[in-house]
Amino acid sequence: MYNNRKIWDVSYPVLLGLLAQNIINVIDTAFLGRVSEVALGASALGGLLYICVLTVAFGFSVGSQILIARRNGEGRYSDIGVIVQQGIIFMFILAVILFFITRFVAPTFIDMVITNKDINQATNEFLSWRMFGFFFSFINAIFRAFFIGITKTKVITMNAIVMALANVALDYAMIFGHFGFPGWGIKGAAIASVISEALSTLFFLLYTYGYTDFKKYGLKRIKSFDFPLLSRILNISSFTMFQYFLSMSVWFVFFVAIERIGQRELAIANIVRSIYVVLLIPVQALSVTANSLVSNLIGSEGASNVMKLLGKISKMSLLIMVACASVTIIFPKGILSVYTNEIGLINEAIPSLYVISIAMIVASVSNIYFNGISGTGNTKAALILETITLAIYTIYIFVIALYFRSPVSVCFSAEIVYYLLMLICSILYFKKGKWQDKKI
Repeated sequence: MYNNRKIWDVSYPVLLGLLAQNIINVIDTAFLGRVSEVALGASALGGLLYICVLTVAFGFSVGSQILIARRNGEGRYSDIGVIVQQGIIFMFILAVILFFITRFVAPTFIDMVITNKDINQATNEFLSWRMFGFFFSFINAIFRAFFIGITKTKVITMNAIVMALANVALDYAMIFGHFGFPGWGIKGAAIASVISEALSTLFFLLYTYGYTDFKKYGLKRIKSFDFPLLSRILNISSFTMFQYFLSMSVWFVFFVAIERIGQRELAIANIVRSIYVVLLIPVQALSVTANSLVSNLIGSEGASNVMKLLGKISKMSLLIMVACASVTIIFPKGILSVYTNEIGLINEAIPSLYVISIAMIVASVSNIYFNGISGTGNTKAALILETITLAIYTIYIFVIALYFRSPVSVCFSAEIVYYLLMLICSILYFKKGKWQDKKI
C-alpha cells in the first residue's frame, strides 16, 4: 500500500512538469492579452482545436501508461521497452495522418463555426502554424507515459522547465519583435510553441539515451511493427482516445457559444480558462498519480487497497484546492492583472473567477476517482461515464449560453455541474462495478 510520502514523491514532479508546461499557456495568454482582444480570443479557439487533436494522442499515451504501469507493478520490466517503441512508431504515423486532415479540414470548419471575421482569420493563422507541433507533442506523450508508468517522474519536471523557458524567450521575441525577429503577433505565439515542443522531444531523446537502463526495460531490442501488441494497447486506449477528444471538443463548443455572445466575453473566458487550467494542475498531477498507482497496485495483487489509496489521494487534492480557491477569492484582481492591464476587463472577469473556484473544489475529488477508473484498465466504462456527463454538460451550455445568453460567469457554472456528475458516476462505478479482476 502506498503512503502519503510515496504518493507525493510520484506526484510533485508531475505537478512541477504540468506547471512548467502550462506556463506556455499563461505566457501566450498574457502576451496576447496585450496585443488585442481578437488575438486573445483567436488563440483560445485555435489552441483548443489543436488540443482537441492532441487529446487523441494523449488518450493513446494514457492507454500505454496504464499497460507500462501494470508491467512495472508485475515486475516484468523487460516487456516495457517494446510498448514504448511501438507507441513511438504509431504516434508518428498518427501525427502525419492528423496533420494533413487538420490542414485541409480545419479552415472550412473554422469558417462554419466562428462568426466574427477578425477572430476567424486570426484563428486560421494561428492553427496553420500551430499544427506543426503534432510531430513533436505526439512523441513527447509516449515519453511521459513511459516515465510516469515506471514512477520516474522527475525527468518530466526537467523537460517541462526546458520547454517553458524556451517558450517564454521565443514568445517575447516573436510576438513583439525582439532580438532581430519581426513582431508576428499571434503567428509568433504559434511558432514559438512548436519550437519549444521540438526542444522538448530532443531533451527526452538525450535523457533517455544517457540515463535510462536500456537492458532493464528491454529498450535494446528493436522490433518491427508488432500488430498484436498495438492491438492490445488500442484495446485499452481507444476508449481513452475518444474520451479525451470528446471532452476537449465540448470545451471547444463552450468557447464557440461564448464567441456568439460577444468578442469581449470570449476574451474574458480565455483569461479565466487559463487561470482555471493552471490552478487545477495539482489535481491533474494527483489524478495522473492515481491512474498509475492504481494500475501498479492491481498489478502487484493489491486491488483490495484501491479505495483506500483513492481516499488518501482525494484528501490531499481537496486540501490543496481549498488553499488555491481561497487565494483566488481573496486576490482576484492581482491574479487577473497578470493577463491584462485593462481595469474594465479585470472587473468583468472577477465573477467568473469566483465560479471556477467552486468548480475547482469539486474537481479536486471528482478527478481522482474518475482517473482511478482508467487505472483499473476499464477505459470503456470511463468513456461511457464521460459521455453521459458531457451530454448533460453540452445541453446545459446551449441552454444558458445560446438560449438565455447568460453572462460568462453563469456559463462557467457548467463546470460545477460537470464535476458533480462525474463524481457521482465514479463513486457508483467503484461501489457497483466489477473492476477488481480486470486483466490487461
